[in-house]
Amino acid sequence: MRRSYRSERYLGIIEKVRAALPHASITTDIIVGFPGETEADFQATLDVMEKAQFLAAYTFQYSKRPGTPAATMPNQISDDVMADRYTRIHQHQQAISLRVNQSVVGTEQEILVSDVPAEQGRMTGRTKDFRLVHFAIDPTNPPRIGDAVTSVITSSTPNFIVAENLPLSIRATAGGDAHERRVAESGPQPIMVGMPKLSDLKARY
Repeated sequence: MRRSYRSERYLGIIEKVRAALPHASITTDIIVGFPGETEADFQATLDVMEKAQFLAAYTFQYSKRPGTPAATMPNQISDDVMADRYTRIHQHQQAISLRVNQSVVGTEQEILVSDVPAEQGRMTGRTKDFRLVHFAIDPTNPPRIGDAVTSVITSSTPNFIVAENLPLSIRATAGGDAHERRVAESGPQPIMVGMPKLSDLKARY
């Protein structure tokens, strides 16, 4: 795929990033089943994932694209082998993601609010390192979309973290002001209802 780097260089770049930004979260894209991929190659990918400790990996099965050199390469990987490797790599990353998310349980996180209130009294947002958060709110005093709240993370899944207690603080932002103006100009936006409870989400993931 004409990638010029090797695993040692790649991991070295990650080390430099984390030395400069200790709390940086890093994600990646991974394709399994590229022509010629051996089981040893696949295991080496798993090893790099373990060393890198990605927050998330967007994984894909290789698929032929007409006109590309890879489409006519020898040693094409069978669908069964590719599917098996895809499942294994997904499960491996899920375990890593859970550990990475568990590392912030008990910490205070500033969250940029990105979703409207739900009937269960929660909202959704992103931390500074882009983790997805479901956090509790006071329905009588919800933050605005675009505002920032500080909450204590109480639990985690591979795919998101949770703050089940009310925010420690709410910080109004220019983004919150802008969203409020847009709502005032265009009228109330529909409120999402019927969203799953936090307990149901955690059970699902």
